[in-house]
Amino acid sequence: MISPSNRALAVELIQESNQTGARLAKACEELHISVRTYERWVAEGDVKVDQRPFVRRPVPKNKLPDEEKEEILKLILL
Repeated sequence: MISPSNRALAVELIQESNQTGARLAKACEELHISVRTYERWVAEGDVKVDQRPFVRRPVPKNKLPDEEKEEILKLILL
């Protein structure tokens, strides 16, 4: 994950390169990100903060219940 300050710097550098004549794809390529990633970062006008850490994800259907997990660990550690 890229920090918000590094993301803002990357967007600034890409925009500066693009305004001075570089193609957007080439500017993004130099920073090893895709054009689509850049577009997501600057959607709605400002640099977006990464939302992945804040998203609630569903519990996997195949997740072991805590009781089974503890039982397995007891058997392994014997």
